[in-house]
Amino acid sequence: MGVNLTDLSRAASHALRHEPWLYELELDDEGWASVEGILNALRGERPQWRNLEEDDLVRMIAASSKRRHEISGGKIRALYGHSIPGRLRKAAAVPPDLLYHGSAPTSMPHIRSSGLLPMGRQYVHLSVDTATAAEVGRRKAQQPVILRVFARDAHDNGIDFYEGNEKVWLADRVPAEFIALDG
Repeated sequence: MGVNLTDLSRAASHALRHEPWLYELELDDEGWASVEGILNALRGERPQWRNLEEDDLVRMIAASSKRRHEISGGKIRALYGHSIPGRLRKAAAVPPDLLYHGSAPTSMPHIRSSGLLPMGRQYVHLSVDTATAAEVGRRKAQQPVILRVFARDAHDNGIDFYEGNEKVWLADRVPAEFIALDG
């Protein structure tokens, strides 16, 4: 029986985003860990993973509907979603004019007063389209609100943005004046 790539992705995400120390992984300041290190750690997690190879991680990345990880030069990292202590270094980039954020309606009073903050993560996560924002927002509420973020205006006013992948952008924070309800 083959490796369940969804389960593998969840475990790799946990190791690279949230608790690398549980897997005895060392992340550099950009979030990279050695491929061999994560393979060794994951091989001990489940009997069916005892023969994991780098090709399994490559297949996991290729099969994902969202690009969550990348491999390069014998190293692997999660592209976004980190909750580890400390801050990973990201290169600021110019965002598209508009980005979107899905949230629970109960969060709106806080967002209206304080804007979007990273909460338990290192960055605020923003989506390039409303469908992705709604998908993310449904993790927080059955009927999420979709917020339109005037990202280019925020950037032009000194807010840093970072490209996570083709669907996700990150920001340190987004002040309330650059946020509106979509629709």
